[in-house]
Amino acid sequence: MPSRNREISSARDYHARTAHSPRSVRTSGHRLDWDIEPLPFKIYPELPAIPLPRDFPAATADTLTALSGPPGSSSPLDLERLAALLFLSAGVTRTMKYRSGAETHFRAAPSTGALYQTEVYVVAGDVTGLEPGVYHFGPGDFTLRRLREGDFRGAVALAAADEPMALRPATLIVSAIYWRNTWKYEARGYRHLFWDSGTLLANLLASATALGLDARVVTAFVDDEVNALLGLDAGKEGALELIPVGGEGRPAPPPPVISPLGAATVPLSSSEVDYPLLVQAYADSCLEGEAEVIDWRESAESRLAPVAPVGGLTALPSPRMTAGRALGETIQQRGSTREFSGAAITAEELSTALFHATRGSAGDLPSGLVDLYLTIHAVDGVAPGAYLYHAGPHALEALKLGDVRADSAFLCLDQALGGTSSVTVFFLADLERVLARLGNRGYRAANLEAGIIGGRLYLAAYAQRFGATGLTFYDDDVVTFFSPHARGKDAIFVTALGRSVKRAPRTRARLGRS
Repeated sequence: MPSRNREISSARDYHARTAHSPRSVRTSGHRLDWDIEPLPFKIYPELPAIPLPRDFPAATADTLTALSGPPGSSSPLDLERLAALLFLSAGVTRTMKYRSGAETHFRAAPSTGALYQTEVYVVAGDVTGLEPGVYHFGPGDFTLRRLREGDFRGAVALAAADEPMALRPATLIVSAIYWRNTWKYEARGYRHLFWDSGTLLANLLASATALGLDARVVTAFVDDEVNALLGLDAGKEGALELIPVGGEGRPAPPPPVISPLGAATVPLSSSEVDYPLLVQAYADSCLEGEAEVIDWRESAESRLAPVAPVGGLTALPSPRMTAGRALGETIQQRGSTREFSGAAITAEELSTALFHATRGSAGDLPSGLVDLYLTIHAVDGVAPGAYLYHAGPHALEALKLGDVRADSAFLCLDQALGGTSSVTVFFLADLERVLARLGNRGYRAANLEAGIIGGRLYLAAYAQRFGATGLTFYDDDVVTFFSPHARGKDAIFVTALGRSVKRAPRTRARLGRS
């Protein structure tokens, strides 16, 4: 009997039923219910807080070096470096207060609607200054709370069928609380779980490199086992990715028995709206045992053949290898652009952003699942029009030339940002090929790869002192616009890049030592 993951009609059905069109957006009838707006943080009221050190090492490496440089040097993982890693990937970098008394706590990595449904847990076994245990990271008060005592690294390694993970000092687990996103975006929020964990992972991987820590992304694991370790109800919150961190060291002992976890949490809202379509999509992409994990990982190892050029290629200028801006500064200055000026960026700046965003990630996440289609509006030395980016030769293939600002804005849910940018990057995937190879979990992987590349585009843009923002889109219209080249593909994600309208500087959190 085929596993749930191999019944790929589930992912196809989910994608089709959550597709945006001009008609679906205008007739949805969905309105935000502010009376049940979710809390921005997961709170364990009965567990003592363990303050994280705020005088942690600064990420002084150049941003572009951190994005594309070699993996970290496998330095020992101590509590100070762990604190830096958590802050630079998931910490609160700025708080905006409104006249109404409401607050928005902006975090290190971008998130759809600034809703931040992504949570981070730490399975620690050999971290200097931290007792072995399973911890939840609280970005609101910058603390850890211990959910389980003991060394559970072996349990995570078993769930991932990955023995070397048990030798790493810690594994971070990224999860998502669905309601925090579906409150605004309804069932389409399943896509956002991976866009947003992807942007967080872009920060995390670059930060690990800057801090001299080895890190990789593990996407194949037995979901039920990891969720049980964290005490998660997969109908409300589910584990998404595992990130073993640090060099190999003292092996983990046999893991303790995983008993039910009874730690209470504060309700996010007085009531919640369930979205069974999202819950089913998550369940149908779960892996159910060691054999299936190994099989999935083997399927992921063979890269999809890159798209062959149909027409001639235009080589991009050589990318810059440094930007003159430290990664820590870039992360703290980053914020989604709210208004583009329409001014041009240079071809070298575009080249640099694309190059450093598409170098792949260490781990088992397959690369090449998404193709990058561009609408270029204002790039010095590049004619306006629609293009396909070829990462191998680092070149552009022109699909149609001319002013496409209005088209691009329309495709991005009629948002001006899609057309006033210098360039808008549309991520498309051949989902039929992806799902045939990877099952429903391939849908996770395609959205995650797009999220990581999008997060790296953010970092590369801000390192070069221009802006970026993530956008949503009319699914079928995006494919139609880039056809006939894109015929048969599906729209996955959008990131726009360009010069921001100048505004007064904003106050940022100042953490970390130089």
